[in-house]
Amino acid sequence: MIELLQYDFMVRALIAAALVGLAAPVIGVFIVQRRLALLGDGIGHVALTGVGLGFLTGNSPVLTALVVAVVGAVLIELVRVHTRTSGDLALALLFYGGIAGGVFLTGLAPGASTATLTSFLFGSVSTVDQQDVYVVAVLAAAVLAVLAYFGRELFVLCQDEEVARAHGLPVRFLGMVIAVVAAVTVVIAMRVVGALLVSALMVVPVAAAQQLTRSFRVTTGLAMLIGVLSALTGLSAAFYTDTAPGSSIVLIAIAVFAVASGAGAVLRARRGRRSGAGRDARAEPMADTISATDPGSIST
Repeated sequence: MIELLQYDFMVRALIAAALVGLAAPVIGVFIVQRRLALLGDGIGHVALTGVGLGFLTGNSPVLTALVVAVVGAVLIELVRVHTRTSGDLALALLFYGGIAGGVFLTGLAPGASTATLTSFLFGSVSTVDQQDVYVVAVLAAAVLAVLAYFGRELFVLCQDEEVARAHGLPVRFLGMVIAVVAAVTVVIAMRVVGALLVSALMVVPVAAAQQLTRSFRVTTGLAMLIGVLSALTGLSAAFYTDTAPGSSIVLIAIAVFAVASGAGAVLRARRGRRSGAGRDARAEPMADTISATDPGSIST
């Protein structure tokens, strides 16, 4: 790791990766809880049109991707809420249109190449400049601030939308908040993880944390830790293997999920044995001579 710090571009990439690993699982907790695990994937496709538009107009691809991703997230939420039988088809058209638009606009842009677009698809270490770090830092801070402010309301919404509505919460507005924050997170992660893989960094650390915890707050904290460690470890591995960082980061996160699944199964088995022993102890009749305070007298 010390060797990596000798290169300025790696220092910038590591800072950006840490911020991405911190922010993505936070919105991911709400997305997973609301059963919208593929929302980030869809927004990532739409954001590519913004990247192509930035190349074509000569503006920053990150900023144009941010605008297009937010608009696309709002459209996705509107389609999800207002359509039923045709909702999946409408979303699919939006997703495929997004990636096709990105490729088409990039092809029209002078000086842009397939390799340039590929860096946004799968992430690229060498293309992260100082301006990208500033943008990622500001957007990550905004994501964390919004989720901290609306955290309680979003928790209720994700647990049960009808309960949230019964408590007078603005359900549609909160749904838009989740969609827009997810869009901002996708744009944050594009330079490091890539638009096609950012959804995995939102979902996989959360899924791994859920294997080990039962509290929403603890799950969120552990998911953030797993996200940061996966991002930094995957980015370092990509540097030494000369591969796209997005793939390395996601594979590390999946490996953590596999380990957490095994550890979680062991923990659940132990809890089951303890609760079973507790029920057996409470079920003993008072006429028996077994002492409830003597653990040695309880057969296992």
